[in-house]
Amino acid sequence: MAFSNIPKLSLAHAPTPIEHLPRLGEQLGTQNLWVKRDDCTGLGLGGNKTRKLEYLLAEALDTGADTVLTVGGLQSNHARQTAAAAARLGLNCELILEPVTGTPEALYHHSGNVLLNRLFGATLTLAKPGQDGIELMHQRSAALSQEGYKPFCIPVGGSNTTGALGYVECAREIADWQYRNDIEFDHIILATGSAGTQAGLLAGAALFDLSATIRGFCVSRAGEAQSELVLSLTRPLFDRLGLCDDALPARIVTDGDYVGPGYGIETEGMKHAVRVTAETEGLLLDPVYTGKAMHGLFDSYHSGFFGPDDRVLFIHTGGAPALFGYETALFGD
Repeated sequence: MAFSNIPKLSLAHAPTPIEHLPRLGEQLGTQNLWVKRDDCTGLGLGGNKTRKLEYLLAEALDTGADTVLTVGGLQSNHARQTAAAAARLGLNCELILEPVTGTPEALYHHSGNVLLNRLFGATLTLAKPGQDGIELMHQRSAALSQEGYKPFCIPVGGSNTTGALGYVECAREIADWQYRNDIEFDHIILATGSAGTQAGLLAGAALFDLSATIRGFCVSRAGEAQSELVLSLTRPLFDRLGLCDDALPARIVTDGDYVGPGYGIETEGMKHAVRVTAETEGLLLDPVYTGKAMHGLFDSYHSGFFGPDDRVLFIHTGGAPALFGYETALFGD
């Protein structure tokens, strides 16, 4: 099926803006730094998952679903946007939220995205340490089916070939912006976790002739393992869109140097990047994804890997509500 014919809903404020970052760029020695504001997708305070949900929930409605279920960490942005989308569409929503080791602050457990999930009317199930959230989701789905409901399970991060289509669309927006502004990016930078955003951008780059290197800074695993995950998702996506994937492995670039102690656990570099970006551009990153990716971007300039003439686009995938769960991590007691 042609990409333009794949069913999708209209949930996002799109196309999202691409903004120049002159003051942050000045600190890094460049005037060629931009940001794609996917924190401004609108739904439930925005973020990248809204693009994925436009396709995933179109699929859910096509199956006749009345209940959606998904899994994420306690402060999951994906869970929050899924809850918001379900509220808008009149669907029941059940979230399986997993504990994140190394985030012991009291605020983490009830502020930020957790508070918003409750406002959106979602049912929250808190997994115990060691429990498999995906297994719990499928058990709950089976129970709901027995009760006469029609459940639809959404994978972690909304990352399957359907969800990744949202970032094929994002690549189209980038290609359109480049054409209108006569600027071609050399590098596209993003945080990469469940891999759907990077997979979609890679497929969109092939479909819409983007030449930029797409570099993912890992937030949950080592670079080699992340590259394998991205490849495992991108290959079936290329197949679905009728794209040739012969050169695909060489185009997958991931960097695992900025994960720190683990997913969702703060690092000094992340905290510095969050503060500097806020102070120079009034732009709020998040502590789990974009803060770590921006740390990687900072180091790429400081090391000389990016030069002042390289045209760099940072994909802001959202997540700022999680900041409210990290107050002591950012500013101390």
